[in-house]
This record gives sequence, C-alpha cells and structure tokens, in this order.
Amino acid sequence: MHTLPTQCPFCSGEVTVTKIYCRDCDTTYEGRFSAGTFFAQLSSKQLEFVETFVRCEGKINRMEQELNLSYPTIRNRLHEVIRAMGHEPGGIEDSALSEAARRKVLEDLDAGLIGYEDAIKLLEEGEA
Repeated sequence: MHTLPTQCPFCSGEVTVTKIYCRDCDTTYEGRFSAGTFFAQLSSKQLEFVETFVRCEGKINRMEQELNLSYPTIRNRLHEVIRAMGHEPGGIEDSALSEAARRKVLEDLDAGLIGYEDAIKLLEEGEA
C-alpha cells in the first residue's frame, strides 16, 4: 500500500484527500479530509527513524547500537526529521562544548551519574 501523498506530483500543490474506502465493509466516505499530523509529511525512511527513536526512548547511544551508526549521523537524521516537520533544530549545537564533551555529559546522564539539572547546566555552560 502506498503512503498518503502530501504534494501533487504534477504541480507540487497541497493534496486534499476526498475519498476513503473500507475494503472490509465496502463503504466509501467522500468529503475533504486532512492528513491529520505532521507525521504525514515524513518519508517512510524518516518514519522508521522516528519509530526507532521512540523504541529507544530517545537515547541516542541505544540508537547507535541498534542502527550501527555514529552519533553525528543519528543526530543529523534527527535534524532532518525535525526540519521535515517544519521546525528548526537548535539549542545544544550552539554551545561551546565539544562534541566529545557533550556526548560524555549525555552518557553520564543516561547512566544516572548526574541529574537532569546538572546535565543542563554543563551543556549550557560548556563545562565538562
């Protein structure tokens, strides 16, 4: 089955769904239906990434193991998803903290060695 298109393949205009069909009861609904969520804007590859992200509880180190990808690659893919959802990633990447030091803070937080408030402070101040 194909995913719901969000843009017209001919003119790139916004697509409006006007017909829904149920194979089980042979019922057809006609009208104007919205896609519902910004998830409809994501590609199947991006949706798989989001599913893995949720399954791993947002822990990038678990995603590294499951996907066999590096931290920067996973972070870049996350940023792609954020942009596809109509937002601009921000925050931590503006910090003066090096990538290795930032990763250490996040690993310490994940391991329970530091608390959330301490991690935020370290990330914002650029100390590790």
